[in-house]
Amino acid sequence: MIFAIDAFGGDNAPSAVIEGCMLAMQKNPDFSIILTGDESTIRDELIKHTYDSARVSIVHAPDVIDCNEQPTIAVRRKKESSIVKALRLVADGHADCFISAGNTGAMLAGATLIVKRIPGVKRPALAPILPTLQGPVMLIDCGANADCRPEYLKQFAYMGTAYMKNVIEIENPRVGLINNGSEEGKGNELTKASYSLLKESDGINFIGNCEPRDIMSGDYDVLVCDGFVGNAILKTLEGTFFTLLKMLKTELMSGTVSKLGAVMSKGAFKTLKSRLDYKEYGGAPLLGINGGIIKAHGSSDAKAFASAIDQAIKLVSGDVTGKIASAIAANPIDWEEL
Repeated sequence: MIFAIDAFGGDNAPSAVIEGCMLAMQKNPDFSIILTGDESTIRDELIKHTYDSARVSIVHAPDVIDCNEQPTIAVRRKKESSIVKALRLVADGHADCFISAGNTGAMLAGATLIVKRIPGVKRPALAPILPTLQGPVMLIDCGANADCRPEYLKQFAYMGTAYMKNVIEIENPRVGLINNGSEEGKGNELTKASYSLLKESDGINFIGNCEPRDIMSGDYDVLVCDGFVGNAILKTLEGTFFTLLKMLKTELMSGTVSKLGAVMSKGAFKTLKSRLDYKEYGGAPLLGINGGIIKAHGSSDAKAFASAIDQAIKLVSGDVTGKIASAIAANPIDWEEL
């Protein structure tokens, strides 16, 4: 396996990106990396580490697409950027997966324009993995497609099922549709029509609507929604998590007895934080693209980036792209009739 790594993507690049690569390489000998970015800066970072040079190569990319640039324009104009050059490696078959903590919009636009979609897929979807009471759940889509048609959500369900089955190793992933009620007739026109499509689809273990309060219940393995709803859910969960941590810390430090209790409960708090930490999951796959794409969190440290590489290993070794292509081909949609 060969991974194209955007060495200059993210808040802590390039040091955290390269350190994360080194951590992942120490753990797994079955892949090599191509780092894209300013070559001299990358070499200055690499000399800080001991590694197998045969597994690391560099493609010089003097430009960087920053978070404030308009994605599509930046991808078209900055052909020498670290994102574009890494995506080109995947498109040309020189790499199996692209990993970056950089500009999300540029990654989405670049993946669609350069690597292109799997035949039959109308919209790629960004699909983060979230912790629940019983195990991970995939939220698809979380921002790539703000406006969707029911047929897009049906394809999201096939893509999410393929990923959770082959990467997370869930034999028959349970698919839910995020809605404002659990009853079949609930929702807006999009969710009502999507419900009917999912209910009638072969190869999808659709178990019905999921109310937002049940997202973290562990009763679902794949949760389908449009990108507007998914992004709002993701940011709400992140904000709630950090707010609760701050409130808990304030209360625990409010008196002598509570401080003593905090010391006694330190192990439990540490375990809880680990279960909820995005660093354990690494990043969100962009599914529906004809090649592996992993979007790492923008503030990823070395541990988080190493986890993103672990995710890429499972995505490629599980042939998720091929499984999605087969599922879409077996369940075509006659778009001309719509």
